[in-house]
Order: sequence, then C-alpha cells, then structure tokens
Amino acid sequence: MLTTVGTVMQMPMYFMARDMDYHIAGMAMTRGMWVGMVLVFIGLGLTTYSLFPRSRPARPELSNISIGPLDDAKVRPSHLALLAVLAFAVVIDGMKPASFGFVVVGAEAEYGLRGPQHPAADALPIGLYPLSGIFGTMVGSFLWGWLGDRIGRRASILLAAMLFIGSSMCGAMPEYWMNLVCCFIMGLGAGGMIPVVFSLLAETVPRRHRGWMMLLIGSNVATAYVAVSWLASTLAAPENFGWRMLWLVGLPTGAVLIVLNHWIPESPRFLLQQGRDDEARAVMRRYGAVPVERPGEVSVGTEQHRGFGDLFSRQFFGLTAGVLLLALSVGGTQYGFQQWMPSNLERLGLSTVDASSLMRNAAIMGLPFTVPVAMAYHWWSSKKTALVVSAFIGAALGAFVLLGEEITANRTLLYVFLVVPVWGIGIMNAVLAAYTAEVYPTSIRSRGSGLSAGSVKAGGVLILALAVVAFAAPSIRMTAAVGAVPMLLAVVVLALFGPETRHRRLEQITAGGAPGPVPAPARTPAAD
Repeated sequence: MLTTVGTVMQMPMYFMARDMDYHIAGMAMTRGMWVGMVLVFIGLGLTTYSLFPRSRPARPELSNISIGPLDDAKVRPSHLALLAVLAFAVVIDGMKPASFGFVVVGAEAEYGLRGPQHPAADALPIGLYPLSGIFGTMVGSFLWGWLGDRIGRRASILLAAMLFIGSSMCGAMPEYWMNLVCCFIMGLGAGGMIPVVFSLLAETVPRRHRGWMMLLIGSNVATAYVAVSWLASTLAAPENFGWRMLWLVGLPTGAVLIVLNHWIPESPRFLLQQGRDDEARAVMRRYGAVPVERPGEVSVGTEQHRGFGDLFSRQFFGLTAGVLLLALSVGGTQYGFQQWMPSNLERLGLSTVDASSLMRNAAIMGLPFTVPVAMAYHWWSSKKTALVVSAFIGAALGAFVLLGEEITANRTLLYVFLVVPVWGIGIMNAVLAAYTAEVYPTSIRSRGSGLSAGSVKAGGVLILALAVVAFAAPSIRMTAAVGAVPMLLAVVVLALFGPETRHRRLEQITAGGAPGPVPAPARTPAAD
C-alpha cells in the first residue's frame, strides 16, 4: 500500500505539464513528490523484509513424497489458469526493457542529450538511459535467481511486481539523473521476473506438457514488443501523452499482477526441498496429483544455500558455458541490434512513427512462426530446436553484417531479413529460458535461470556501454556482428554438452541434480 500511494503522489507533476506536451524536464520537485518517494522506498523495504522466511535447521534427508504424480498428472483448469497468469506476467515484464528503444528519442529531445538526433550536443549521452535500465535487469536477474532459491518462486514474483509499481515513477521524474536511478530500480524487477517464472512453471506443470507450455509463455516476450511498439505509436506518441507514458503504465499493470499473484502457487519441488511437506501436498492436490508416500526425488539439505559456484562445477561446466554464450548472443541482438534499430532507421531518414511501425510489423509478421517452433521444442527435440533457431538467427544477422545500411534501401528486403532477428530473438529468449529451467536441479534451478537471464542482459550492457563511450548509436553492422559471433560459438558448445530434455522428468535430466548421488525417481502407475 505504501509503495502504491507513494507512486500515485508522483502523478500530479506529470499532468501539470499537459499544456507543455508533457515535457517536465527542469521542473521543481514538489514536497508531495519527495514524501511519495520516501513512502515508495519504505514500502519496498517492508515488503522485502516480510517475504524472507525465518532461518531453520537444514534437513539432509530426502522428502518422503514422490514428485512422480505431479509430473504425470493430466492438464487441469488450474494448470491453464497458472499458464494465463504467468503469460500476463511475462508480457508486463518484457515491456520494460523493450521500451528503451522507443523512449530514447523523446528523452534525448526533452533533456537535450547527446544521441542520434543531436550527435554533436555538449551534454550527457542518451545511452546512459537504457544502460542504467539494462544494467539493472542484469543485476536483478542474478539477484532474483538467488532470491528464488532462498525465499521461493512465488514470493520473488510478488517482490518484482512491487518494483514495477514503485519504479513507474520514472515517468514523472524531472531530472535526467532521477530517470537513471528509477530505471535502474525498474530493471531490478524486470530482470528478476523471467528466471523465476520459468523455474516455477518447469517445476509445476506435467512433464509431457512442459515444453509447449514454457515456449508459449516465453513467446510472450514478442507480444510485449508488439504491445510497446503499439503504445509508442499511439498513446506515447509526441502528439498524445508523450514518451513518459511508456513508464507510467507500470503502475496499473504492476497492481494487476499483484492481484493475480493469488493464483500463483509456490513450487511443490521448492516446498519439498524446504521440508514443507504439508504445503507441497496441498499444491499437488490442487493440480490433480495425489501425493504418494514413498522415497522422494527432491533432496532437502544444505546444498540449497550454495552460491553460483555450483553452476560451474565439473558436472555442469560445459553446459553452463554453452548457456552463457547463447545468452550473450541473445542479449547482444536484443539490446543491440533490435534496441537501436528504431534510432538507426530514423537516422537513415524514416520518421519516428514509420520506424516504430516498421519494427512492430516485423514483430507481427514473425508471430505465426512461434507455433511451429513451440511444437518442435515439445514434440521433436528441445536441444535440436534451440540449435536450429540459433542458426537461422545467426544467418539473418550475418546478412546485416555483410550488407550494413545498404539493406534499408530496399523495403521488401529489409522486412525479409528483419523479421528473423526481431521475431527470432523473442522466441530464442523463450527457448533459452525454458531450456535453462530444465537442465539444472531444483536446488540451483533459479540461480541457473538467473545466470542465463543475467547474461542476456550482460550482452546488452556491453553494447550499450560501447555506445556511451562512442557517444553515438552503434551501427546496424556492428550490432548484428555482436549477436552473430557468440551465437555461432554457442551452437557448437551446446551441440557437445547440452542434454535433451523433451518429456523427461527434471530429476532425470541431470541424473539427480546437484553434485552428489541422489536416488533414481520412483515410478508411478501413471508413468507406467
């Protein structure tokens, strides 16, 4: 409540500027705004404190509940409800980083910053704006990866939603440095949502439906880009509410996500690992799984509190290396090639609306291809699907490396080659998130997903940092190369070390998970 009230107290500043086309740069902060900011941070602090469980003695034994009935359950309305809520969460989450490519033009003009429209301006570079947000998402992915294994998947999602509400005040900040701070905070929540969502989904849904469900959820990243490009060309257009509206929508969407958190359960595997067997039984029954009292597969012990070092143990080193390379390439493409494409198109003569519309159309044209990729991941092979999609994206990026800005001279050719990376990087985000959530054991699954998601953002931080140092938007050829090179390397490494996950139980994929022997999963009548 404190966070929401404090955020609402920032809104009068924005509406006071409606006669100035919602330009509030340089306006003095009111007392109400300062009080509101204090309330926001107090609210976030109290929420974080309340979500941390009290420490308890570690239990080194296995839970006596088999996870088999949950893996072999039939799809129920409760599964579909969870799918719908998490799909909404991913769209809301994906809208945050996707907005950077559309706000830089308006922010550059309002604050008089150095950027594509004012390359010789004697001012701070606009590149600091997206850099602060993307750096926040990188830190948030690592932090929430740890939080997901520490306080639980459900609590971590709730905390991210609270940050969405509080950081929406970014749209009402009159000073550039205030925008940088607020966008970093927004990035913390946005970076943390994806790895936790996929960990929860992988650990809850039936194994024979896990593939298509996770790909369906992950593909909503592309939907988020469509939503942001639509907002940028309508509500957030200069003649309407301006670029700040892309941040202000975080208030209502975050509030809706908190309400929907009621329909998000805690992961049964996480509960079993914590020794909370009664709660795990209740969640399993909710999803049509009758708990079986027999030696379980989820260990309960001190390994759940280890750090990120387990991801680089001998057992997982090759796999983690492939995941990191692929994540860096996805980040370089998403936050480099895709992020700066609107600005590059405008620099080449297109209007703001035309550039936004072109990117939106490319994303929409690629949406139908999401279905066959999801089907291939589910029915054919998770590993081979990841390799094939990576190869296609790498080939399209290679075309931009060879042709550079000359490709924009032919609108049809531009659409053909633009659809693959713009749509493909969204589905590749989904494939990577789904695959990573399957290949690591329960005790470090959230951290593994966090490492993957954080490395995606690290690719973005790298190319944005280069843009800040160069005081200019990176070229089409440069951004395409940053994505293509590590992607080709990732294909080779994952082909060697990546396991197949299709229709397999999570405990079987890693032969017991974290280092150390774990008994083989018990079979159930449904599995037989």
